[in-house]
Amino acid sequence: MLFNNFARVGIFHYICTVADERIHRFDTDVAGFTPPPRFTWPFHYIPHPLSELAARQVMLYACSRADWSADLQQGKMLGVLVVNDHRGQIGFLAAFSGILAGSNNHPYFVPPIYDLLNSDGEYKQKERDISHINKLIATMEQSPQLHLLTARKDALINAQEQEIEQYKRESELARERRHALRNATPALSAHDEALLTQESQFRKAELKRMRRRHALEREAIETKIAALTAPIDAMRRQRKAMSEALQQRLFELYIVSNARGEKRNVKEIFAQYALSTCRRHLATPPGGTGECCAPKLLQYAYEHGLQPVCMAEFWYGDSLAGEVRHHGHFYPACRSKCLPLLTFMLQGLNVEHNTLADSCLHDIEEVYDDPWLSVIIKPAGMLSEPGKLTTDSALTRYKTRHPEASGPVLVHRLDQETSGLLIFAKDKSTHKELQHQFAEHDVRKHYVALLDGVVQNDGGNINLPLTANLADRPRQVVDFERGKQALTMYRVSKRTADHRTWVVFTPVTGRTHQLRVHASHPMGLNCPIVGDMLYGTAASRLMLHAASISFIHPATGRRLTFRSPFPQSE
Repeated sequence: MLFNNFARVGIFHYICTVADERIHRFDTDVAGFTPPPRFTWPFHYIPHPLSELAARQVMLYACSRADWSADLQQGKMLGVLVVNDHRGQIGFLAAFSGILAGSNNHPYFVPPIYDLLNSDGEYKQKERDISHINKLIATMEQSPQLHLLTARKDALINAQEQEIEQYKRESELARERRHALRNATPALSAHDEALLTQESQFRKAELKRMRRRHALEREAIETKIAALTAPIDAMRRQRKAMSEALQQRLFELYIVSNARGEKRNVKEIFAQYALSTCRRHLATPPGGTGECCAPKLLQYAYEHGLQPVCMAEFWYGDSLAGEVRHHGHFYPACRSKCLPLLTFMLQGLNVEHNTLADSCLHDIEEVYDDPWLSVIIKPAGMLSEPGKLTTDSALTRYKTRHPEASGPVLVHRLDQETSGLLIFAKDKSTHKELQHQFAEHDVRKHYVALLDGVVQNDGGNINLPLTANLADRPRQVVDFERGKQALTMYRVSKRTADHRTWVVFTPVTGRTHQLRVHASHPMGLNCPIVGDMLYGTAASRLMLHAASISFIHPATGRRLTFRSPFPQSE
């Protein structure tokens, strides 16, 4: 219906002349495009063609800004929101996350929900108060008297340590002398033995007296230092309290709307979301909440009476250290900051269904079953076990098929988007033995994947340590300091004419998203798995399949091997 009006308008290739310079018109004719029946569900989507056109136009504009090139090249998330204005004309809004080129407000993009950089704003005023305390602390820390006392304390401790070490060396020589006298011939008299014992006791007591004296000397100078540092410590506590209060106040200053016209601040939204989902750890918003593209775009649309049509976020520039971001690729909204926020802001819109919460249309397929265990093929789109949003899973369906099993247990897991072979143990003893085989790397697994790009080498190893991206779960990042070892062997099986590569992966370790990150990371194969929305480009499915698994049967001792070809269609 919305696009019926567009046909009467004709060609939309013109420079925006409306009063609102934030609404941009398409530089191509979009009259033939069919609008999406529902608004984008931002956490799992394939971009609508209108969003792709808008994103392409924003990228061209970004490329034209030579003054931003350095900042943008370091990596920035950009976003577009296709809208209809009050006249029924189509256009789009653009946004960037955080700060760009030292500012959070550029005319081409929608403004921030709350302007942190406004020098007259409440945030900046309180920030200046904290900065004033920082300067006072710095001045007091540079006090000549404090520096002098600190230097004296360091010199005293050094002298005391040397005195203790010298005394210990003398005591050790004395001990060796006493030992030699006691072993000499003729034997010592009782009087001489008593003198040696007395000497030993005296030296031990003298060491204790020396340490007590040292402690009193340090205490005297530390008391003087404490008199000077007590005000500094008090100011630090005040600074911490002010910073925490400012952060909480900031969450109250970010006030957003939804399509129903309701308004809430970020603090209220997260508290309500945590209560409604029984996830108390989500009650406190992370820092930076409200600065992402999606909430900024929606807020501007609501404030200016624009009707949201579809939305997308995409990466511009280099990938951040350890992360996997590809220039020009679309990505879902982050969950830690945006899931509670957008859950509220999307209320009142006709939003696409969350396909990740759907029951999978395909069923599990059993390929082996005996009294101890079963091996099944999980279809893509099905959880391995029940999640927060849905109870449907491979485990749930397996339990329905096998009511006789005494508490079947999933031995290992596959990502929801990954298809392939899974093992179920029918009792705790079998599960424990199979888990031990996984821990000892006695289970052999092979995955088949279609990669978006040409892998140059025919095979090799990828060794990139992984850890969770705490700011954007469930994404993983490469981290050589805190990450856990993740090792994958790979072999190219085929290169296609459309610049794709079929690869066989053999994971040695089993980290979360290991194959997906190792495939897409520039230090890995630099070719994302086709359909990988988190690390590559969305498609109808993730082209990753657990194709074979081999293990020793806990009851019979025989090695079993199962194979499953990549499904042709699901």
